[in-house]
Amino acid sequence: MNCVLDTHFLLWIATRARRLAEFPWMDDYLPWGVSPVSFLEIEFLGEIGRLDVKINAFVDTVMNDSRFVVDELSMMTVIQQALGLDWTRDPFDRLLAAHSRARRKPLCTTDRLIRRHHTYIPPELAL
Repeated sequence: MNCVLDTHFLLWIATRARRLAEFPWMDDYLPWGVSPVSFLEIEFLGEIGRLDVKINAFVDTVMNDSRFVVDELSMMTVIQQALGLDWTRDPFDRLLAAHSRARRKPLCTTDRLIRRHHTYIPPELAL
């Protein structure tokens, strides 16, 4: 695993979104790490109507795609890393940044707040 994907990148890659053309360097970070936190965020987005996805099928697709490594860290490890990340109130952003921080791997995200404050960002996304 060479990076941790935020939920947007995971969705874009899994759905082959056109937006990926803006990030031709992404393959340099294969295999991509996926935090289980993203699966929960995708479920929430579905519940509030912002995303139409069958979460169980989506998880199976990601789990069976060799480009992805679903990285299971202990919840305590993630929480310990998240405790000091007071620059965000979004629980998913905080947990994904904490996952990246615990692994000391870059977090691929387009979120400007995360990119401004998180230590581990790919150089291609640095502000």
